[in-house]
Amino acid sequence: MPQISADKIRWDLTSLYADLDDEKLQKDLGSAHQQAEQFRDAFHGKIDHPEINPASFSKALKEYEDLQLKILKPYLFAQLLFYSESDNPGHTSLVARVREAWQAIHELTLFLELEILTLEEGVYRTLLEDASVAPFAHYLSTVRAHAAYTQSEAVEQALKRKDLSGKEAFVQLFDELTAGFSYAYRFPGETEEREATGEELLSLIYHPDRQVRETAFATFLDKHADNALVLTSCFNNLLLDHGKEAELRNYPDLMTPTHLSSETDPEMVEQLLSVTEAHYPLAQEYFELKRRLLGLDKLKNTDLYAPVGVEPRKYTFPEALDLVIDAFRGFSPEMAEIVERLVAEGKLDVTPRSGKSGGAFCMGLYPGADPYVLLNFTGTLRDVSTLAHELGHAVHYVLSGEQNFFHYHAPLPLAETASVFGEMLLTRALLEGEPDRQTRISLLCTKIEEIIATTFRQTVLTRFELAAHTRRGQDLLAADEICELWLAENAKLLGDGVEMIPSYRWGWSYISHFIHARFYCYSYVFGELLVLALYQKYRAEGASFVPAYMKILRAGGSVRPDALVKPLGIDLADPGFWKQGYCLVGELIDELKELVVVEAGGE
Repeated sequence: MPQISADKIRWDLTSLYADLDDEKLQKDLGSAHQQAEQFRDAFHGKIDHPEINPASFSKALKEYEDLQLKILKPYLFAQLLFYSESDNPGHTSLVARVREAWQAIHELTLFLELEILTLEEGVYRTLLEDASVAPFAHYLSTVRAHAAYTQSEAVEQALKRKDLSGKEAFVQLFDELTAGFSYAYRFPGETEEREATGEELLSLIYHPDRQVRETAFATFLDKHADNALVLTSCFNNLLLDHGKEAELRNYPDLMTPTHLSSETDPEMVEQLLSVTEAHYPLAQEYFELKRRLLGLDKLKNTDLYAPVGVEPRKYTFPEALDLVIDAFRGFSPEMAEIVERLVAEGKLDVTPRSGKSGGAFCMGLYPGADPYVLLNFTGTLRDVSTLAHELGHAVHYVLSGEQNFFHYHAPLPLAETASVFGEMLLTRALLEGEPDRQTRISLLCTKIEEIIATTFRQTVLTRFELAAHTRRGQDLLAADEICELWLAENAKLLGDGVEMIPSYRWGWSYISHFIHARFYCYSYVFGELLVLALYQKYRAEGASFVPAYMKILRAGGSVRPDALVKPLGIDLADPGFWKQGYCLVGELIDELKELVVVEAGGE
């Protein structure tokens, strides 16, 4: 790869539009609306009709697919602009415009899925038998799964319309507010305070100095506490909105819409979470080991990610990228080639800056358009792991681009499969190439901590979110009540061995998954444990496993999760399957213990 510094790597969005004033953008919005009107004139009332035939039905689906692609292009362009530079008023304005255009088009086309829902079962089965309809079969089955909870077209249109000034407005408020946060902080080695981004502060959680870790995280959280009125209002209203919609639709429980969209059984998800909770002592065993490694009398939650044994290494972005690409290439040359192409085509935005969205994500667009990756790279080992995670997502999107639009996105439980697998490939590549015992200790700690964060912590987040939703159904939640719910769930995982710093009571307030997607967090638990099982299979089977794994990625959302992994001998309904992942975690902890004992001179 060309040696280019991180500050030079920013998105090139010109494959979508030249800029926010591009005349093609406004033209596309207008033509999409016109096409939506024509679509409604052509098919409204004719899908759920006794004389519907496969040719007409498949024509409607293909035209609907084309229409979705047309409106998605400006919508996603606006989102990418906003996430990269939210302090530009023009970007905020464009987001508002495209959301309103999206809303209007959705109202015009809403009838299609509603009529699919009400198709008589015999007619529906006959349509599915036709070769022109068969490619859409899985999408159609996911639509019809919502039949029992869907209202009339007029009610559904009203619900979508109120979302624009309701929950979507609160999401936008949260995004704009938090993206604009800056923090006065005196960094280690500097003599004066300066304005810092949230990502810069969060990166100091991995600093070797305990006081730096605590003050940086507290500064970050205290800014959120200073904005408690707005953040609590956003949280309360989004909880209320979800609760009221659940009542309106008569969902059996608050997680039903997530289960439907994820194609997961409630019993399986509860089993997944319960198995994880039963293994909290495994995490607590690691916390005690970490305390010993750091030589502390009492561990604080700001010590959980502290470096151990060696001075934490800083990586340049080209170094990090080479490590990830080499790890991917060792598994599949195709994966490495995909990453190299995405970098060369300007699909990454890497450096933290004011106004840029925090965290990291990969935004898949649609079949035929490559995904974009956002990072806030500060040079830590964890940033390298995050790079592997997001580029794993990117590979997944490129491969699933072989599917049609409706099957492009993997279902929620499989959304993290490629990303977490990418992290595991990187970790094992680093461990196998590292002879130094202290560095191996550091690598193992990093990997174990990532697994804890992706399984145990995400279970805490899911339980907290469910508790908050349940409590909100009874009354408005005061900020202190939310904080207490947060601390109570975290205490179950951390146990008596870890002390939470006072500011951590606001730890819920910056987690965007609570704002953007209800109960998303359990997908991380699912994805991590699934990947641990898949990686064990790879170790046992070697190169013969690769095609089967790549087939999973290529399938996108065209197959139910349980059916997709069944050919690999995986039964998601078996609680023993989920326990396998924690057996591997236990093995990693034992491997770490052996290194620690040797390092301590056999104590």
